[in-house]
Amino acid sequence: MLESLRNKKILLVVAHPDDELLGPGASMNRLIQDFNAIVRVLILGEGITSRSDVRDQEKWKEQLAEHKKNIESAAKQIGFEKVITYNFPDNRFDSVDLLDLIKTIEKEKEEFNPDVIFTHHGGDVNIDHKRTFEAVHTSIRPMQSENVKMLFTFETASGTEWIPSTDERVFKPNFYVEISETNLQAKIKGMESYTFEKRSYPHPRSPESLRILAQYRGQTVGVHMAEAFCLVRSLNS
Repeated sequence: MLESLRNKKILLVVAHPDDELLGPGASMNRLIQDFNAIVRVLILGEGITSRSDVRDQEKWKEQLAEHKKNIESAAKQIGFEKVITYNFPDNRFDSVDLLDLIKTIEKEKEEFNPDVIFTHHGGDVNIDHKRTFEAVHTSIRPMQSENVKMLFTFETASGTEWIPSTDERVFKPNFYVEISETNLQAKIKGMESYTFEKRSYPHPRSPESLRILAQYRGQTVGVHMAEAFCLVRSLNS
C-alpha cells in the first residue's frame, strides 16, 4: 500500500502547530526519506491564544513569534518541503464560518495540486480538529476534476484518545505504517522543538508517551513500531 504513495505530492492539513508531528510525523519522515514523497504542510490555526479567556494576539505576540520559529525547526527534523501557516483562532474554529476554512484549503490545494491529503480524525475531542476534517472533506468533493485520489485521517495524541470510548466516532484505524527508530526520533526531536507544546510523562505529548503509542500501534499489527490511520477514500483509475 505504501508503494501507492511513492513519488506522490502529499498535503498535510492540520489545525495547530505540532499536530503535523503528533499524528503522522514519523510516517511522513519515512515517506519523504524512503518513498520520495513531497510533503507540504498547511497549518490553519495559530495555536496559542486559547490559553487566555479572550483572544488577544498582542498579549501573545512574543510567544506567537517563537511559535513560528518552532514550526520551522520541527519541519527540518521531518523534511517537509514547505510549511504554510494561517491565523485562525486557536480552539475557536467553531466561531469561524466553515466556508472560510474550506476556501483556505482549496486555495492551497489549487496551488500545490496534491495527489493525497492527510488530516485529523473527524471524531477528535478538539473542536478545531473536527472542523478541519469537515473542511478538508468538503474541499475534495468527488468530482471529475478533483486531483486528490486518497484521503487519510490520523490520531492526534491528547486529542483523539480523549473522546469518550462510547462515542461512535471513536478512532478505528484501518491502515498502519511501520516506522523505524530513526523515523520516531525525527518525530520526537520535532516535538521537542515546540517550546509551548512539549510535555513531561505521562502526558500524551511526552517523548515516552509517543514511543509507547508507536509500540502499541506496532504490536497491534505485528511489527515493532507503527503509526495508525484511517483510509477514508481511495480512487484507483
